[in-house]
Amino acid sequence: MTYFKRYRMEFDLRNLRLGDPVLPADYELLPFASDQLREHAIAKYNSFRFELDADVFPCLARRDGCLKLMRDITNRSDFVPGATWLIRHLEQDPTTGSICKLPVGTIQGLACDGWGSIQNLGVSPEHRSRGLGTILLAKAAAGFAAAGLERMHLEVTTENTGAVRLYERMGFRKSRIVYKAAEVAGARG
Repeated sequence: MTYFKRYRMEFDLRNLRLGDPVLPADYELLPFASDQLREHAIAKYNSFRFELDADVFPCLARRDGCLKLMRDITNRSDFVPGATWLIRHLEQDPTTGSICKLPVGTIQGLACDGWGSIQNLGVSPEHRSRGLGTILLAKAAAGFAAAGLERMHLEVTTENTGAVRLYERMGFRKSRIVYKAAEVAGARG
């Protein structure tokens, strides 16, 4: 058994002033629709399969695990569709000229005990450092606020320094340390 150290980070939605980050020209942002479950799962899988979070949550290392997770999240009574978003990258096929729409970013939200709860924020590695995570978080925060929630939280593995920096830059504060137990052979605990 390996224990992973994680931060619970919180954000006050009552003074939401995140602005409206600009989406790069070759991407599209979509609000949640039930016919996008597979695309969310693909974005989730590509975002997490080689990351530490796949050790913490083994379902993230499998395509079928990501699809099951998306189904589980969206079937919950506390699911918040307005805090759930998908980003696609628009790529032109050089031979046909047609546009391929590849899912590269996803975020999901739940309403738990009066809080907005981010379940997963993932951006495929080759699409990071373009502001996509900031855009997804800003949209989720606005979705939680529109649902009448005043605060939101998430958990992040402490070793995921890039994500921790993003959350702090957006105004999240570390509220406590939690530990997640996982059975992982050769884990980096």
